[in-house]
Amino acid sequence: MAGQITQGALDAMFNDPDRAQQQFPVPILQCLQIKTLDSKNGGAGATERFRIVLSDLKNYVQCMMATQTNHLVHDGLLQRGCIVRLKQYQAQCLKGKNILIVLDLEVIQSLGCPEKMGDPQPLGPRSAEPQQNPNLGSTGFYGVKSEPTQDTKPQFPRQMPSRNASGGQGSSTIYPIEGLSPFSHKWTIKARVTSKSDIKTWHKASGEGKLFSVNFLDESGEIRATGFNDQVDQFYDLLQEGQVYYISTPCRVQLAKKQWSNLPNDYELTFERDTVIEKAEDQTSVPQVRFNFVNIQELQDVERDATVDIIGVLKEVQEVTQIVSKTTQKPYDKRELTLVDNTGYSVRCTIWGKTATNFDAQPESIVAFKGTKVSDFGGRSLSLLSSGTMAIDPDIPEAHHLKGWYDSSGRNNTFATHNNMQTLGGATGRKDDAKTISQVKEENLGTNEAPDYFALKATVVFIKQDNFAYPGCRSEGCNRKVTDMGDGTWRCEKCQINHDRPQYRYIMSVNVNDHTGQLWLSCFDDTARVIMGKSADELMEIRETDETRLPAEFEQANCRKLNFRCRAKMDTFGEQQRIRYQVMSVAPLDYKMEGNKLNELINSYNQMSM
Repeated sequence: MAGQITQGALDAMFNDPDRAQQQFPVPILQCLQIKTLDSKNGGAGATERFRIVLSDLKNYVQCMMATQTNHLVHDGLLQRGCIVRLKQYQAQCLKGKNILIVLDLEVIQSLGCPEKMGDPQPLGPRSAEPQQNPNLGSTGFYGVKSEPTQDTKPQFPRQMPSRNASGGQGSSTIYPIEGLSPFSHKWTIKARVTSKSDIKTWHKASGEGKLFSVNFLDESGEIRATGFNDQVDQFYDLLQEGQVYYISTPCRVQLAKKQWSNLPNDYELTFERDTVIEKAEDQTSVPQVRFNFVNIQELQDVERDATVDIIGVLKEVQEVTQIVSKTTQKPYDKRELTLVDNTGYSVRCTIWGKTATNFDAQPESIVAFKGTKVSDFGGRSLSLLSSGTMAIDPDIPEAHHLKGWYDSSGRNNTFATHNNMQTLGGATGRKDDAKTISQVKEENLGTNEAPDYFALKATVVFIKQDNFAYPGCRSEGCNRKVTDMGDGTWRCEKCQINHDRPQYRYIMSVNVNDHTGQLWLSCFDDTARVIMGKSADELMEIRETDETRLPAEFEQANCRKLNFRCRAKMDTFGEQQRIRYQVMSVAPLDYKMEGNKLNELINSYNQMSM
């Protein structure tokens, strides 16, 4: 088994890359250890990273796995002791340590391997002093902990093909994006522009300026780059979405500002005056946009403010509306889209600015979003970040799969929503106990100091038609009632803004029944919209244009059996206390799921009877 290992390959990779390319183009090594690393800017949306140790029997070296190789760990293929074929890599020396960035790896033998073959020694940079009595498995990640050397200036890889990045004034090394860090010195990346922002300006007491940003992608990862002021004039027109470029130093690498980026990279770039950017002749060797999709049902388990990629069938497209920012007092165009997928769920996604006004996709198109922010305002919803991108009917397997499902069976499905799903007891919420109406009353839910939450399966039997909606503020995040000023405008005292028209919002009382009793439920805008099947604006327009139709609209909403998720809490009305039951979310019944539940109950009953 040891005969398979390419002995001496690691030393050649770092110290004689030309010989490594000729003699060991695809070296075979042993994996000695695997470790999961936390992102420096961990939290919502952070990408899992793995560090491994590879050995060629003579030496071992620490390796950082590029994210596209994570599946080998997740699938259980890459294990401690297994034999691998290193197909693509990048060798670096940072802070006096040799680091191998693994871009492509193949596991050729994973079972029956010993934990360690031979007696490999740590491979240090040639400028470092040799370590005494190395002891595998002692301090540090793997092997001995290196003592700092006097010369800690980073050395740089040479084994990748180099090019003249500055028109004949010396050559720079082609780096993978995954390998960039503030310690990198001279480098060139070859990357595709996957998104480019509009030019933004700022005006402050200290001065004014402008900026733009782009996202770069290569086969190893993605990184955001920003240009300010003169660099806007220098590079904005040159960089075009979808095109591949060489970007060379000087270009500053710094810690990423996560509030402005949707990319899973700890670093970002800032263009400088002498940064070199050239369009590549070969436009095909760099991948297109890379997605990391979550399905719509999984959004209920995603933390608020996380950044996710989503794909779905476009079910509804709202008209463009305008809101005024409370902080800048600037107007912003927005459009709300409704997406569905084969999990049986739908979600509302908001797009902004030119993306909203120029949106022309037809319902039933497949839409893929990269870089949407998860919100729990009024339930789980999405908002496309300024650094995010959108693709209509992309030519990817996920899109073809969704299209086939929708055309064959999904078009006539009823979809549940995440509306008003609260994050209870933790970041991802909790499942509440299913109750009958009689159980809700007998257990005195809502009489405790803390609210009680429960799930209820019941039928709508009556909806109060008087005062079912109120005129609300149109500003994003503001639900305050507005006042008719009598001059055709509506005033919000909270936002200090006059709107040309209000946005009506439901505030509705609904009586529901099950086989054990009846209960009055309070519904706000999102939940009442599911019950009524239309917005409060639409219902108010019906009342104003054809009031005879209004009772029929309420009658149509009656006799629907729905799944309610409710909160019971003691409230004071006047001088009296009473329990208020508020609907947190509502969804149509999934009859397949309900049938499975009944089947389980029948089976458990039969087992108890035997």
